[in-house]
Amino acid sequence: MRILIIEDDKRVAGFVAKGLRQEGYAVDHADNGEDGLHLALTEPYDAAIVDIMLPKLDGITLIERLRGQKITTPVLILSARGSVDDRVKGLHAGGDDYLIKPFAFAELLARIQALIRRANAIPEPMQLEVGDLKMDLAKRKVLRQGTEIELQAKEFALLEYLVRNAGRIVSKTMIMEHVWDYNFDPQTNVVEARVCRLRDKIDRPFEKKLIHTIRGAGYLLEEKD
Repeated sequence: MRILIIEDDKRVAGFVAKGLRQEGYAVDHADNGEDGLHLALTEPYDAAIVDIMLPKLDGITLIERLRGQKITTPVLILSARGSVDDRVKGLHAGGDDYLIKPFAFAELLARIQALIRRANAIPEPMQLEVGDLKMDLAKRKVLRQGTEIELQAKEFALLEYLVRNAGRIVSKTMIMEHVWDYNFDPQTNVVEARVCRLRDKIDRPFEKKLIHTIRGAGYLLEEKD
């Protein structure tokens, strides 16, 4: 999952980015409205966190322009302005949720997760399953055949992306865009290495393999007979 933070307060942006990365999200940051709008229009994001008071382009105008370009990325508005009129204005502009500063990171995380779940229309939002593999997104637990598997944050994020796209081939580029937060050299083997480590934990101890390499195309997570 890839999140865009548009926030000019370095302390707030750093706090949010660090927390999201520790939860396994890929994070990009822009410290002004113009750069944030450019990123939101040109890069794929699962959600955006947008401050209202931004240099160069304010958050309300930014959101209105996004929606005007038919960009449906869920937007969580951050603002020190907490009046009813301010919240209504932000939501009418196209924001999906509104969080008042100061805030607890746990609440921000829960709201972001809720926005992503709604956008992806996941029937059972906190449980993902493929065959005998189960992911509990709330508890950050992974089970296979009832056995708990310990994963690092980035491994969990990679597996979540594969599971959400179960039955669909995902390319190396798609994985990098959604699981990592910067552009790698096309020659890097970081995706291959991380998939290999994930296979060691998810597939190697079990008879049925779930993660399949599709030569020249990418990876497929699927339970095959």
